[in-house]
Amino acid sequence: MAMIRHSGNAPYPLEAFYDEMFTRESTVRSHYLQVHTTFSKMSKEELDAKQRAMNRRMLEEGITFTLYHPEQSMPLERTIPFDMIPRIIPAEEWAVVEQGLLQRVEALNRFLHDMYHEQKMVLDGLIPRKMIVGNRYFRPEMMHVDVPGGVYITTSGIDLIRNSDGRYYVLEDNLRSPSGFSYLFKGRSIMNQLFPELTLSCSIRDVEHSLNRFLSALRSLSPNRKAEPVIALLTPGEFNSAYFEHAFLAQQMGIHLVEGRDLVAIDHKIYIRGMKGLTQVDVLYRRIDDDFLDPLAFEPDSLLGVAGIMNAYRAGNIAIANAPGTGIADDKAIYAYVPEMIRYYLKEEPILENVPTYLLSRKEEREYVLERLPEMVVKETSLSGGYGMLVGPAAAAEEIAAFAEQIRLHPDRYIAQPTMQLSRAPVLIDGQLAPRHIDLRAFVLMGEGGAHIIPGGLTRVALKEGSLVVNSSQGGGCKDTWVMA
Repeated sequence: MAMIRHSGNAPYPLEAFYDEMFTRESTVRSHYLQVHTTFSKMSKEELDAKQRAMNRRMLEEGITFTLYHPEQSMPLERTIPFDMIPRIIPAEEWAVVEQGLLQRVEALNRFLHDMYHEQKMVLDGLIPRKMIVGNRYFRPEMMHVDVPGGVYITTSGIDLIRNSDGRYYVLEDNLRSPSGFSYLFKGRSIMNQLFPELTLSCSIRDVEHSLNRFLSALRSLSPNRKAEPVIALLTPGEFNSAYFEHAFLAQQMGIHLVEGRDLVAIDHKIYIRGMKGLTQVDVLYRRIDDDFLDPLAFEPDSLLGVAGIMNAYRAGNIAIANAPGTGIADDKAIYAYVPEMIRYYLKEEPILENVPTYLLSRKEEREYVLERLPEMVVKETSLSGGYGMLVGPAAAAEEIAAFAEQIRLHPDRYIAQPTMQLSRAPVLIDGQLAPRHIDLRAFVLMGEGGAHIIPGGLTRVALKEGSLVVNSSQGGGCKDTWVMA
């Protein structure tokens, strides 16, 4: 096993994983040279001081995430762990990723239109009808509704991993209300302040302009074509785990931050109640799930949404981003069909590959997986955030047996994938480099005029040594992601 020493300190192990900074020959990759040199020259005291300054900034600005744990009576609010060593992606590598993301989201958007209209892919026998109409996120209320601009997926977070072969794979598609935008923008802002010489001297693509593209995408959906449409962000409230992000995005884009109680439906239109009366909302960027959006259409006990908003939507008086019913396309079983969607709707071969996926509703695939559960990652199709998941190589025998029983009882609820060797990147722990597994949440913004990929996205880090679970909800951290210009 090769070893790399950082400034004469503890060795940095290079194993069978792809390392973002170091080659298998223990040399620093060319696009990391300047970053490696900068951090190698800093003493532990200097690094500790930078880390304290970063932590202080995050506390002062309220960059927090709320953790919910079954063993705790109260949720724990904390700053998201942020590692100072950026993840760097060369320009030519990013160009391929960008094209693959554009292709994928375009196909997913066409799939949603098809499923809520003609269902041609079902009629042609390429996807079982029961996987659509039996999906918990399928909304019959959206059948034959023409969504503003034809855009179902205004915001998407596509999770990518790099395997030991150095290639990128799509791990999953987050299309309902993906989170992480604020950590991306704030992370870059803090890095610019803490390491101004480094971020200026490295030729990296800017992310700040993507906030304008975000706003433009929302504006383009306005159904009444106003020059200055009224846009609001609907949040569940300050106790939501991502409330900081909701407030940050509303403030940065100059749009209204509202809760359901701030809105009222009158004559199939949605208004904000204000001190000066009512203001009609043209575009609603919602950060609550379908179930809670409209108590008249979905969950009748919901206090988070707006009674009558679906009637206003169907009447064409408001745009909702992302469109209701979008969740059928980020179901983990539907994920297995995305390569076929690309071929069917776009007549192209997928640029980015899926991780090999077994549908446990299929008997032969189920039996294959059950025989190999200790080697597999099993996911419950309707859950996200690292919940409802078995990581076979890290699981105890009792947990594996419990999952096997659930799979046999409810095979439709699960998919399985081989354990991928997620790439690693160095993080700073006590002033020394240590390898940790990472993934990349890439953000795609889609408006009527086309799509925009935020350069780099959010690199998420599994901070526990050896862990493959990077989700913030499971204690993961993040890094700034630099795309070379």
